[in-house]
Amino acid sequence: MNGLVQGSIYALIALGYTMVYGILGMINFAHGEVYMIGAYLSIITLTVLTAGGLSAISLPLCIVAALLVAMVFCAAHGFTIERVAYRPLRHAHVLAPLISAVGMSTFLQNYVMLAQGKDKKDFPLQFRSFLTQRQLHVFGARVNLLEIAILVTAVAMMVGLYVFIRKAKLGKAMRATAQDKKMASLAGIDIDMVIAVTFLIGSALAAAAGLMVSMYEANTRFDRGYMAGLKAFTSAVLGGIGNVPGAMLGGFTLGIVESMGIWLISPDYKDVYSFVVLLLVLIVRPAGLLGERAVQRT
Repeated sequence: MNGLVQGSIYALIALGYTMVYGILGMINFAHGEVYMIGAYLSIITLTVLTAGGLSAISLPLCIVAALLVAMVFCAAHGFTIERVAYRPLRHAHVLAPLISAVGMSTFLQNYVMLAQGKDKKDFPLQFRSFLTQRQLHVFGARVNLLEIAILVTAVAMMVGLYVFIRKAKLGKAMRATAQDKKMASLAGIDIDMVIAVTFLIGSALAAAAGLMVSMYEANTRFDRGYMAGLKAFTSAVLGGIGNVPGAMLGGFTLGIVESMGIWLISPDYKDVYSFVVLLLVLIVRPAGLLGERAVQRT
């Protein structure tokens, strides 16, 4: 269960990486910091709601409100990152947007550190206790409502995204843009709008993951986005970078491997297990579990 919960969070963050790569052929290394900002925004929102007395009315409603606030503000961050760090360099040398993304990541991390401090920021206890104190027994394992809520919400978001990409008009435009930007533009698709929406959706999903992780681990920190982003990027590569179902599969695989490694071997090497599995998969299947979606830049 721990593996599924952690894997669902990795998958949500990985979707942002894989969608941007699928359309632009670039890696948004500032995506982990967007996830971290989502965690801070959710904690701040819940703290404000508690101070205003609204938590006494409905704890679940406050959590939903915090989720929406974090997703909206992080979507705005993602939109800004695309306009500032990517759009001006879209036709530059391939290393230029990569360096720009690393710079944006450093900027966001330090801006949060200066604004919120270096110490951990605790998740409001009453909201976490509301879900963790209720437990169920599933196949002999104790599972609390927080774990179930995280897993169900993450899966619902991933399924919703997949249906949107396959069925919605804008989703079809995203797939067309990923296949051939020039032909999509000639067909009347607004490429800039599609790319902006891709950043918006990916950042909103990362914000949801930020709320889930901060609630699951009871706190967050300004540098928490680096390792989470690295794990999510690993998940995207593991499943096949540019492949949306692959990012989901890679995230769940990574989470289960980490939990099994902690259980069977030692928690001291938690961060090692995922990269060992990635190395083995790439040796056997370089394109990832479901295959990389090929992107050719001209």
